[in-house]
Amino acid sequence: MSLSRSPSPRAGGGWSSPGLTSPFDTLSGRSSPRKAYGDLHISNGGTIDNGVTWASAKAKSEEVNGYPSFSTRNNGFFSRSARKISSSLPRFHMGGRQNHAEKEKLGRGRLYPNGGSRLVRLKTLLGSVTRRMRLRILIVFGIILAFILFYVTPMHRLYRRSSFLGGGSKFVVVLAANQGGGVMEWKGPREWAIERDSVKNKKKYVAKWGYDLEIVDMSTKKRYAHEWRESWEKVDTMRNCMRKYPDAEWFWWLDLNTFIMEPSYSLQSHIFNQLPKNTYRDINDYNPLNISHPLTEAYLDPISRSATGDNNPASIDLVVPQDCGGFNLGSFFLRRSAWTDRLLDIWWDPVAYEQKHMEWEHKEQDALEHLYITQPWIRTHTAFIPQRKINSFPTGACGENGEDPRIHYKEQDRDFVVNMAGCEWGRDCWGEMYNFRELSNKLNRTLWEKFKDGISDRWKAMTHSKKEGEEKQG
Repeated sequence: MSLSRSPSPRAGGGWSSPGLTSPFDTLSGRSSPRKAYGDLHISNGGTIDNGVTWASAKAKSEEVNGYPSFSTRNNGFFSRSARKISSSLPRFHMGGRQNHAEKEKLGRGRLYPNGGSRLVRLKTLLGSVTRRMRLRILIVFGIILAFILFYVTPMHRLYRRSSFLGGGSKFVVVLAANQGGGVMEWKGPREWAIERDSVKNKKKYVAKWGYDLEIVDMSTKKRYAHEWRESWEKVDTMRNCMRKYPDAEWFWWLDLNTFIMEPSYSLQSHIFNQLPKNTYRDINDYNPLNISHPLTEAYLDPISRSATGDNNPASIDLVVPQDCGGFNLGSFFLRRSAWTDRLLDIWWDPVAYEQKHMEWEHKEQDALEHLYITQPWIRTHTAFIPQRKINSFPTGACGENGEDPRIHYKEQDRDFVVNMAGCEWGRDCWGEMYNFRELSNKLNRTLWEKFKDGISDRWKAMTHSKKEGEEKQG
């Protein structure tokens, strides 16, 4: 049917063109009619009225489409320009399914287009592997970079020095040196070399673990001190160091003739993390002086009469080794406490010095032994440590009875510290210091240094055998 003009809706409902208004307009074939035929009624004008007006149809349509009557659809800038904006944005491949049809036409979808040479195949394979391993490579590179930054920058020292992490700030290494000249006499080249190597060794060790190093110039102290006591000065020096480092807990005295053989050992892991296991309170375990222990006087309290004190590691304030002659103070530890303050005051007592300094051969060591024997309160806070733990001797020291496994240095056991005690009495101090320094460098080589030394040794062996062969032929 053709229409002479476009149909238009009527205000009361229906269409102006005849034949367009039907009681079955709502039937689209997809759903049932809204009203049955019997429900329709005929108006006075003879037209069929289905109860649907133009206004109701328009409102129903807007309700279905979800837009209010005042909607401004496609009137905004982004709505009108959405397609143009989206087409101008960069596109990313999100790992969806690839269409290889077009790529096959151009030869780009194949792993090796046009066959490819071996070099091209190798490059393609490396590129594929690199793309797959990219994230793992980045993670490994980040770990290596963090490791390098940790050890190249001062971060590792800050970590080891912090009191709540490494705990290095709790330890102070005290070294008596005569950097301004000798105490009793001016030093020669050998004495200067010993001091140089010893100081360098201690500086390297404390820098590695974040400890403090106090180098005491004994010649200056002798020149300006109100009272000078030869060989007793370490007592006053330790007391001054406790004032200078108020936050430190443990103070480690080292003689100048000592050398730290294993700088990879920290004081925490080597001794203090397991202090009860590494020390002993009962002197009868090793008693070269035959000191009577424990005390048995009835007026003493049970702790003073006990061979091991109160068995509490927190009460240990003095850690000292023993050699073949008794207490050895070439390497010992003092802990900050009220007991230590009292000990240092009595140890430095001028009356005892005036009365006994000519009688006691080993000065401060004999004084400490006397206090340990006569004063019960000294024993309850004193612990002994095996000598080779912090104070190994070379074979020449305490060697009257031959080599003693409790005293003398053992290379295979990697002893921590060696003390060239008594080397100035008939032994070569510089020779011993040099030998132990070279041994320490050899034992603590890196893998690269071991590799280079191995190549060098093999080359020397080959040239030596070649020379011997030539000599035999000649």
